[in-house]
Amino acid sequence: MKLNAHRSWFFQLRQCGLAALLLCAALPTWAQDEAAESPYSDAKKIDRIVAIVDEDVILDSELQIAVDTIRDQIKARGSAMPPEDLLNKQVLERLIMKKLQVQRAETTGIRVSDSDVDSTLERVAAQNNITIAAMRGRLERDGFDFGEFRREMREELIVGRLRERVSASANSVTETEIEILLASERFGGGEVNVSQILISLPEGASPQVVQKARDEVNDLHKRIGEGLDFSAAAISYSDAEDALEGGLIGWRDTNTVPALFAEALDELEPGQVTAPIRTPAGFHLIKLNERRGNQQVMVNEVSAHHIMVSITELLTARDAMERIRELKQQIDDGADFAEIARDNSDDRNTANIGGDMGWFDPKQYGPRFEQILSSLQAGEVSEPFQTAEGWHLLKMNGERTEDVTELAIRSRAREVLAQQKGEEEYTRFLRQLRDESFVDIRDDKLKSDS
Repeated sequence: MKLNAHRSWFFQLRQCGLAALLLCAALPTWAQDEAAESPYSDAKKIDRIVAIVDEDVILDSELQIAVDTIRDQIKARGSAMPPEDLLNKQVLERLIMKKLQVQRAETTGIRVSDSDVDSTLERVAAQNNITIAAMRGRLERDGFDFGEFRREMREELIVGRLRERVSASANSVTETEIEILLASERFGGGEVNVSQILISLPEGASPQVVQKARDEVNDLHKRIGEGLDFSAAAISYSDAEDALEGGLIGWRDTNTVPALFAEALDELEPGQVTAPIRTPAGFHLIKLNERRGNQQVMVNEVSAHHIMVSITELLTARDAMERIRELKQQIDDGADFAEIARDNSDDRNTANIGGDMGWFDPKQYGPRFEQILSSLQAGEVSEPFQTAEGWHLLKMNGERTEDVTELAIRSRAREVLAQQKGEEEYTRFLRQLRDESFVDIRDDKLKSDS
């Protein structure tokens, strides 16, 4: 069945997570296949329920549209196409998890307003160099209901906010954890691009279930070694969230990779696959796609002195302007900038040290400060300028390029730990959500073999 570009583009958005929603790498152009046949030419056929998911249902038409979209994406990546029955099962499981996440988000008070959806639509349209009206016209000419399109986009935003909330509930990163990570041999080891296959295990799995999963992953590992495409194997057999992307996790700092995986990856060359690795989630196969090292981090910094006259209930914006002009005149007449700042500045952080701001990134204080500083030479004092806080004078002292690699490494360590904790928390949440929810798959051919 031929799929037109508009259909593929629309359902790429449906299948992408929130972060990928605005960043899908290869959105088709709107100019292709304009005369293509509507994907809903036989929409009047009687639909059937393939799964009940708590208080919602998944229809066969919904499943088939999603399957067709994933099939298009697999073709676009150049990966081998998995067997139809396995692909249908994988796509159905993704739809089930999407329904469950939206339901849980709504019951816990997560809401997305019409303005939120409008803003997202505007960004998507802008990325495709098209107006909202034109985007709507194209969709409707292809047989899509624009209201349904908005509903799907709202759900993507809802799931994204649920992920943020659950991930934020993970334990906060401590300074001790940062020091331990910085002291580890693995930290600073660069980044790896990896893919995975997960054969999952339920909590408290019996020895028989564990052995069945072990036999399955060992068989997969052998078949991959004999030439089975890793991406196709992931699409067909993996239980991970990224299965339908061929198991692609993408670039990760080596410190975000679990220790068991990192140790195994250390022994690999790009293109190679680890032996099966057992974790509480199940059995994993990890493929190393690429590896790259860390880069030195350099920033441009400036040194400056600052005077501020605040706007208050007692001092209007006009009065503050007149006051800062008086101070500028005194400086122009030869008064020392630091003494004027010490006696007159309302900047509590710098007034008592003569307005000295030290060395800093000019972007740190906002675009107006950055603009003013970029226009000054060393030793030059700015003209008075206004921000929301009040009226200001800046004296540029000098510029330098600073190596902040060590600071960046520490900041990265904190981010790595926070990301790792957040992902672990959300993975636990999804497993628990699936286990405790009512899911009735009505088509025996779509039921899992486990």
